Amino acid sequence: GLDPHSVFLKEKAYDSLQETTQGEFSGLGIEIGQDRGYITIIAPIDGSPAEAAGLEAGDVILKIDGESIRDLPVNKSVDLMRGPTGSEVLLTIGRRGVADPFDVTVIRDIIKVPSVRSRELMEGYLWLRASQFQRDTGLEAVATLAKAQAEGPLKGVVIDLRNNPGGVLGASVDMAGAVLDGGLVVYTEGRHPQAADQYEAEAGDMLNGAPIVVLINGGSASASEIVAGALQDRRRAVIMGTRSFGKGSVQTILPVNDTRAVKLTTALYYTPNGRSIQAEGIVPDIVVERAEVTSVESNRRTKEADLQGSLSGDGDPVDAQSESEALTELRNSDNQLYEALTLLRGINLLTPEAPPETPEAEEPTTVALGAP
Repeated sequence: GLDPHSVFLKEKAYDSLQETTQGEFSGLGIEIGQDRGYITIIAPIDGSPAEAAGLEAGDVILKIDGESIRDLPVNKSVDLMRGPTGSEVLLTIGRRGVADPFDVTVIRDIIKVPSVRSRELMEGYLWLRASQFQRDTGLEAVATLAKAQAEGPLKGVVIDLRNNPGGVLGASVDMAGAVLDGGLVVYTEGRHPQAADQYEAEAGDMLNGAPIVVLINGGSASASEIVAGALQDRRRAVIMGTRSFGKGSVQTILPVNDTRAVKLTTALYYTPNGRSIQAEGIVPDIVVERAEVTSVESNRRTKEADLQGSLSGDGDPVDAQSESEALTELRNSDNQLYEALTLLRGINLLTPEAPPETPEAEEPTTVALGAP
């Protein structure tokens, strides 16, 4: 029999798969939620048709093409708003502060869904989040790292793959390969000789050896496990979090026609050390469960460094509490990310900086002193 990942894809499922892997679809470009039975716009995507049409965060969609969508499931409403590029959809909008509902015509266009986000956790430390592995996710990650490096050498990076279900294998190879100085990333083997393949990183580590922590959990699968497994086997990163999902199989899409396809499992993938992830998952180097952290106000005595406008050791004014407060907020909101950042900082404290290169000593110059 077939494994659970081998299926026949009808038109809707095939279209959805293509949208997911390509990271784009034809639609309006809005983030939505549902409130009291109606679709509410959380935010229009920058540069989207929705933004161009003047839709705003907080707007409520009452009707689509004249039909009420009250209590209609979100996925059904999404289907109504998607359609061919260049086609129109009429939305009836309710807006706070506007007495009567009004109609807005939006022209559908291709919407690019970014799969990579990032932010600076503190100076020199970057959080890089991949929500799934679309076709261009690896290239997006490389561009993000390159931009951050150009602004100043990174001291450490957290690659966040929690709840990343995977996706395109090639994108995971691109991401792992960016921080590996050449060598094997992953290989595949199957019953048919053509299923055997090897994927290697190009020479050059764009982080120049800066420490990395990869965050994973039970929702990290497939391509996420390729990245985590490769960086773990190659001793390039510390893996933190909880055991990953354990999907170590490779699926091949075989189109039947333009609207249908068959998805078949054709191989298993293996980490550089020959580990199969199938049903086993990646076991973190450091297990950190997600926890709710309650902040406890300290009743410690006030110190000089706590005083507003106090001077640092070299006489410069400092905001002594800002960094501490930011770290406390991070710990309370995401203890796993906080522990990852703490580990990166600790690694840097324990790793001595390379001494500056000294120029080669020049040959001494002999000066002949003549008689007066």
